[in-house]
Order: sequence, then C-alpha cells, then structure tokens
Amino acid sequence: MKDKTTSLTSFMKQRKMGLNDFIQRLATNSYACKHPEVQSILNLNSPQDAELMNTNPSPPPSPSQQINLGPSSNPSAKPSDFHFLKVIGKGSFGKVLLARHRTDDQFYAVKVLQKKAILKKKEEKHIMSERNVLLKNVKHPFLVGLHYSFQTADKLYFILDYINGGELFYHLQRERCFLEPRARFYAAEIASALGYLHSLNIVYRDLKPENILLDSQGHIILTDFGLCKENIEPNGTTSTFCGTPEYLAPEVLHKQPYDRTVDWWCLGAVLYEMLYGLPPFYSRNTAEMYDNILNKPLQLKPNISNAARHLLEGLLQKDRTKRLGCTDDFIEIKNHVFFSPINWDDLNAKKITPPFNPNVTGPNDLRHFDPEFTEEPVPSSIGCSPDSALVTASIKEAAEAFVGFSYAPSMDSYL
Repeated sequence: MKDKTTSLTSFMKQRKMGLNDFIQRLATNSYACKHPEVQSILNLNSPQDAELMNTNPSPPPSPSQQINLGPSSNPSAKPSDFHFLKVIGKGSFGKVLLARHRTDDQFYAVKVLQKKAILKKKEEKHIMSERNVLLKNVKHPFLVGLHYSFQTADKLYFILDYINGGELFYHLQRERCFLEPRARFYAAEIASALGYLHSLNIVYRDLKPENILLDSQGHIILTDFGLCKENIEPNGTTSTFCGTPEYLAPEVLHKQPYDRTVDWWCLGAVLYEMLYGLPPFYSRNTAEMYDNILNKPLQLKPNISNAARHLLEGLLQKDRTKRLGCTDDFIEIKNHVFFSPINWDDLNAKKITPPFNPNVTGPNDLRHFDPEFTEEPVPSSIGCSPDSALVTASIKEAAEAFVGFSYAPSMDSYL
C-alpha cells in the first residue's frame, strides 16, 4: 500500500509539469540521458532539441521573425478594469486568476501570460494559436469561451469563462476512479468537443484530466488550447513532438507524422484513467512508460463491460491507421456501442443531467480548486500597467511579437 501511495504521489507531481519543463529536467539528468529510449525521444543531436541542454538560452527573436496578425481590435481594455481576487491556476508562462470586472460585476477567469517568458522559450506561435482557437469556440457547449483579449507592454490577458466545478484531475485524485456511467457521460462530452474542433480542422493534441474542467452543473468544459494545431485537413498530418508524457500516442513518440487520430488515442487514455485510476501505460520510470506505450500490449482488467473494453481497444490501437476514428473521425466514436445510451442531441443541448454535481454556492466558492493555487497571494503587478522604466528595448520587442493578439468580438457573435 505504501509503494502504491508513493507511486501515486510521484505521478501527481510529474503530472503538474509541462512537457517542456519535463524534457528540460530529463535532459539535464546525465543518468537518464544515457538510456537509449530517452536519447531516441530527446534526439539530442538535433539543433531543436539540443537547445534544451543549453544553459544560456538564445535571446528573443528579432522583430523580423515575429508574428504580425494585424492591428489590435480592442485597445480600450486594461488590467485596471478588473479586481483580481484569487490565483486559481498556474502554467509555464503565467497564472490564471479569478477576477471581477469593476463595471459589470461579472466574474471571469483571466489568464495572464508573461511575454518575456513566452519569447525566451520561443512559444509565441503556440500562444497565438491558442488565441485563434479560442475565437472559434463560441458555438460549442463544452469548450471554454473567450470574451476578449488584450495586452500591455509586458503581458497578455485572456478574459475567459469562469468555470469553478474543478478539474477532472482534481475529482479523480479524490475518488480514484469513476463508475462506468459517469465515465461514459464525460467521455461523450469530451468526444463531442474534440469532434467539433476536428470539424474546424483543429487537432487538440493535449487532452488530459488537468485540461478538462467541470462547470457549476457538472458538464465538461475543455480548456487550454496552447498545443492545438490548426489547418489539419481530414487526411492531413503534422509532426511536432508535443503533448504530455502519459498521453503521448505511439506515433508521436516515434516522431512520425500524425493526424487527428492522436486525439482519439488521448480520449482512450483519459477514459482508461477514469475507469482504472491511472493512465494505461503508466510507470514511475519515464523511459519504461515510453517503452510500454510503444511495445506493451493493452491490458484490461475484467471489471468493465465488454462495450467499454471494445472501445478502449479501438481507441488505444497503437497503429493509427487501424485506430477507431481513422476513417470517419467522430462519427465512428459516436456510433460505438459503448455510447448507445447517449442521445447526442440531448447531450449537446445539455439536457442530460450530469452524474455528479459540484454543488458550488456561487463564484466565490473555490472548494474545487487546489489550495496550492488559491492560498497563493495575488501578485500586485497583475492588475497594473508596467512602470515606464520597464519599457525597454526587450519589452518593445515583446510588444511587437504579439501585434493582433487583442480581440473584441463583434456584436453578431452574441446574437
């Protein structure tokens, strides 16, 4: 029992790390780097991955290399419009805060990102991709909505729907696993969201319980679109090595071109975790876990239905050309016998009562957020514009990298 608890604790800590941070830590561990599986994955001979070993990172890209998406469309928004109340999340480039707008008293989740940190890791394309995907989410019930975005000289601000039912990860931690009807309900809403993104030629690429929120009624809300890949046609592929270690599909680990079926692999991994408590090929030893993903046959304990077993075998098929969803994408998932109890029209209309109600009393009810975040003091710099002294050449360079980030929806999107 003690070993199981230690394993679970180690798993939780590792899960909170982003892939970039994880690879950096792995790459600086001389023992780990000698393992052939790790060397293969890191491919340290390539200039792109060798950069992770460099203790003196290169300076931010010059203005000529930076993204220009046109003029800002919401110049009037500013940090002082908000009263920042609590930290409710953290990431590689900044924090997510609960904030109340001073004029309309509405509550929002405000994602505040440091431009300097983004440019240092050359992640501006991912940030702009996240913004672009958020702009397209207004029509789907299970995707977090962007109200608008704006920037200061040193920070980017996403004004998002405030969702306070907790991460699926948080609830899985507390309950270890879910009964099959509850897991089916969540898997159906997740699949609906992924199917919608695929219909827009967007591959999500980072499905995991930390990126799946519950709203105040208990419905799924997918969030964090920083690793989305746009413009992937039905038969199109991409090859960027990204994602979260426990959920990487075999083709990604092999550094082969991959397609939208990578999201169905991740759905299988999340469903498996909901039913069993850990991802399907999990090991505390990362090299061993990668080897499991690539080579170990899927093993399913007998305490699930035949329909669930068949679905998991279809989604967690190592050969993407034989994976469930490879031919007709979401239609294949939707028509699987496991989902036969689901009326998809009712599901998308939120007419199906969620199996679990978070029972939040209002926006100030933070019981489903990790105290690690909520007990952290709100940084005083979040809600104010930078000092004039901060507007140096590097700050100006950062500003130019994110021209066009700001966004205010047209009135049509509300009609």
